[in-house]
Amino acid sequence: MRRPLWILIVSAGVCVGLTLGFRQALGLFLTPISLDMEIGREMFALSLGLMNLFWGLTAPIAGLVADRLGAGRVAAAGGLCYAVGLVAFTFSGDGDQLILGGIFIGCGLSGAGFSVVLGVVGRAAPEEKRGAALGAVAMGGSIGQFVALPYTYAFLEGYGWTVSLFALAITTLLIVPAAWGLSGKPAQDDGAEHQSIAQALSEASRSWSFWLLNIGFFACGFHLAFITVHFPAYIADQGFEPWLATASLTALGICNIFGSYGCGVLGDKFPKKYVLSFMYLGRAAIFAGFLLLPISEVTVIAFGALMGFLWIGTVPLTSALVATMFGTSYLSMLFGLVFFGHQIGSFLGAWLAGHFYDLLGSYDVVWWLSVAIGLISAALHWPIEERPVQRLAVAKAPP
Repeated sequence: MRRPLWILIVSAGVCVGLTLGFRQALGLFLTPISLDMEIGREMFALSLGLMNLFWGLTAPIAGLVADRLGAGRVAAAGGLCYAVGLVAFTFSGDGDQLILGGIFIGCGLSGAGFSVVLGVVGRAAPEEKRGAALGAVAMGGSIGQFVALPYTYAFLEGYGWTVSLFALAITTLLIVPAAWGLSGKPAQDDGAEHQSIAQALSEASRSWSFWLLNIGFFACGFHLAFITVHFPAYIADQGFEPWLATASLTALGICNIFGSYGCGVLGDKFPKKYVLSFMYLGRAAIFAGFLLLPISEVTVIAFGALMGFLWIGTVPLTSALVATMFGTSYLSMLFGLVFFGHQIGSFLGAWLAGHFYDLLGSYDVVWWLSVAIGLISAALHWPIEERPVQRLAVAKAPP
């Protein structure tokens, strides 16, 4: 049974909101867990780095299963796995339980996160409105972040980090009923009825635009992981109270509600590759401005708000680009492969920041590295060929 597009968007938005919202909130646990367990920041950062890496490694597999058999069960299994990972963080030990939890959360994100749910919506939405539909799903992630950060902060302040993680795990289980709206076997798009998995992979691997998109998406992952994991600790290091980082990230979430949908709409009106280039250029400028201006409560809040407009709007644009170039039948799998580049960046953004902090006592190297990576990604997106591959062009040509 094919469900109306609005049901798919709402269900996908709930899944993304819960997975991404609590993933963004995990950075609030860095300081209390590190202090209580008497371990350095690198161990917690490594666990979240591995979370991102396993998310990327398993995303193409989860996407392939969803493309062939349907996304509902994949998303439900992802929600269960995510909850198990959050509970694993509460186990006692010398830090190994953090690694285990990070791996489970990463696998859960691959099942209930962007690569699977965007594929469902991308197939169902008409091509001329695909960017806006995918942007609406990304709005769910933004709303999730807006709600999850103060929700998590309230539990941390009132009950401590152990109870907070249990509360997050229970809330994450809402993904299971939300996944019902995504159930059903997906339909094939024109020109792909007889294309095998191997042929789809071969076709994508021969496209240099596919690899540029993959490498360029690395920057998005690096930026997101560095900020979500280390920003609260960085602000505390500057002598500010914990509420300020939460307020800044909440402002990021609010502005991203508008930014995610707005970027999707822009992608329907202008070449998506150019929109992406300007977004990464804007990120680099915001990072540089934050470093060069004297830090204050105003600049911290402004940083979060400005980054919010450019935050996960890259995701619907990148997914829509994959659909434009290769069609929608293997969209979840192919976007999962592109997303792997994103997650390599996420792993390095989370882990390297912790490593350099423990080594140098400062995040300065990673801040300036974020500026450079943004500039490189802006340049890489510019020459992408934004048009259907020959197979699709032939299939859509009039007889």
